[in-house]
Amino acid sequence: MPKVSEEHRRARRQEILGAAARCFARAGFHRTTIQDIAAESGLSPGLVYRYFADKDAMITAIAARWHEDQAGLLRADGAVGDLVPGYLDLLRSLAAPAERERVRLGVQIWAEALRAPEVEAVARAGVDAPREVVARLVRVAQDHGELPAGLPPDGLARVFIAIYQGLALQTAWDAGLDNDAYVRAVEGLVSLLTS
Repeated sequence: MPKVSEEHRRARRQEILGAAARCFARAGFHRTTIQDIAAESGLSPGLVYRYFADKDAMITAIAARWHEDQAGLLRADGAVGDLVPGYLDLLRSLAAPAERERVRLGVQIWAEALRAPEVEAVARAGVDAPREVVARLVRVAQDHGELPAGLPPDGLARVFIAIYQGLALQTAWDAGLDNDAYVRAVEGLVSLLTS
C-alpha cells in the first residue's frame, strides 16, 4: 500500500473541515451527522473517521483555524494608533457576504464551548491571546499619554472584544444590519478615547 504524504494528509483534513464547516453552518453541530459531512466532502464516512475521531474534534480544529486566521490581525509590536485601523477593518470585514456563513459558525462555536471543554480551551485561547496584546498596547498608550491613565487595560481590551463579538452575533442574526453605521459608531467612540 503506497504511503500517503503529509501534504496529502493536510489537504484531506482541510477538505473535510471545509465540508464540516459548511454542514455545521447550514444545520448546526447537533443536527449534522458524519454521513452529512462525508456526503458534502464526497468521501466515505470511514475515511472521515480516519482523519477525525468525532465531530468534536472537527469543531475544535475549525475553531483553532478560525482563531489562527484572526491572530495575524493583531501585532504585539504595534502602537494603539496602528491597532485602531486594523480593528475597524476587522469589524468591516464582517459585512462581506462570504463572512456570513463563517460568522454563523463562529457563534455556534461560542455556544459549543459551554458544553465541550476542548472547544472551550481553543476558543478561550483564541480570545485570551489578542486580549493580552490589546491590554499591553493600552498600557503602552497610557504610558505615552495617548489614552487616559485611569482605564483598566484588561477591561478596555475586553470591551473591544465584546464589541467585535456583539457585531458578529448581530451579523449572524440580522441580514439587514448596517455594518457601516456600526463601524462609524465604534470609530467615534474610539476617537473620544484617544483625543
